Amino acid sequence: MLGMAAAGLCLTSCETLENRISEHPDMFNSLSPRDQELVRQGQIRSGMSTNAVWLAWGSPEQKAAGEMRGRQTETWIYVEDRYAPYGSAYYPYYGYGPGFYGGFGGVGVFRTHGRGRFAFFGDPFYDPFYYSYIPPTISIPYKTVTFVNGRVMSFQYLVPPYR
Repeated sequence: MLGMAAAGLCLTSCETLENRISEHPDMFNSLSPRDQELVRQGQIRSGMSTNAVWLAWGSPEQKAAGEMRGRQTETWIYVEDRYAPYGSAYYPYYGYGPGFYGGFGGVGVFRTHGRGRFAFFGDPFYDPFYYSYIPPTISIPYKTVTFVNGRVMSFQYLVPPYR
């Protein structure tokens, strides 16, 4: 019962595009018709105000201050948690070389590096995330927007390396 109540609270308090527009109609109505249409679609453009970007994309997870061509900038960074599959750029070691990939067995693996040889026993590729019930995730930035004087100067959609 407590879990259902917590889930309900989370779902009702989630920030959505529709919630931001309905809770701030004055902010939305102050936008040009072109910007209102873009905001409804969750899109932004160069020259948009910080309020329009906030309505379209929501609150950033991080902000960074900087300078571009002698002018102060503010960059909003949007982060999301993504599943990081084994064999991706986040787990590049998976599948390399000989070894035992499952469990805690006592398998001996001999390797030669240069002129020396060594042996180790057990699973050299053991990873607690791989054996847990929680799939490994990693927080990565997926879009950014940079403002100069409260207006969008540039924005980017970042593509993760494992796609």
